[in-house]
Amino acid sequence: MKITFLGGGNMASALIGGLLKQGFAASDIQAVELLDAGRERLAQAFGIRAVAAPDATALACDVLVLAVKPQQMREALAPFAGQLGQQLVISIAAGLRLQDLSRWLGGHTRMVRAMPNTPALIGKGVTGLFASEGVSPADREAVGHILGAVGTSVWVEREELIEAVTALSGSGPAYVFHFIEALQAGGQALGLSADTALKLAIETLVGASALAAQSGESPAVLRERVTSKGGTTYAALQSLAADKFPAIIARALEAAATRGKEMGEQLGRDTA
Repeated sequence: MKITFLGGGNMASALIGGLLKQGFAASDIQAVELLDAGRERLAQAFGIRAVAAPDATALACDVLVLAVKPQQMREALAPFAGQLGQQLVISIAAGLRLQDLSRWLGGHTRMVRAMPNTPALIGKGVTGLFASEGVSPADREAVGHILGAVGTSVWVEREELIEAVTALSGSGPAYVFHFIEALQAGGQALGLSADTALKLAIETLVGASALAAQSGESPAVLRERVTSKGGTTYAALQSLAADKFPAIIARALEAAATRGKEMGEQLGRDTA
């Protein structure tokens, strides 16, 4: 399987590195990267072919991964319009709808929309996936293999659900980082040093997440097990409930999903 990346930024680099670790040959991976420094970095770091513009060799691939910024995608795809054959196209650009990508590519229909998240940079990501009707079961397996290079993946049944994926897991790392910040600040307010509070916050989230992943029991059951009526955890959870913490999170996800839909509509317009 030969893979060409359009764009060579952080997520593309994470995928390339992960694929090489899985045993892919560097000769089967190439990138189209506009910036000189980016091409040099890709060639040095991974030993892959990196070119400034799509040529016959770059187009002679089985899979094309669209990894440029959403705002740059239409211009970046212009040289590919009408030039693709039966390649499987995977887009990891946030917000962009398959109908618009297909139009910009001259009607290409064998496409998958993917939403990875930043823990993919350390091989711990999770990616939401949606396939167009032109994608076969074998294509799905290939996509899972490629995205599996940086973590796990889940398929959704409708493209609009990718906005929910974006709101939950795509933007989710930022919520976790913010929660870590808040835990650290709260710990400092109680007298802990900044370093101690940060270490306690990070290790608590790492440990609790691992426990949730491995226990086989629901987060609700795990929460109940560490909450003794009238105890310290109970007091903290009562405070969170009084502040309507679940509703706060729900509103945040709704805001992210709404913005994702707006971005897709704005970026997909052919006229300003």
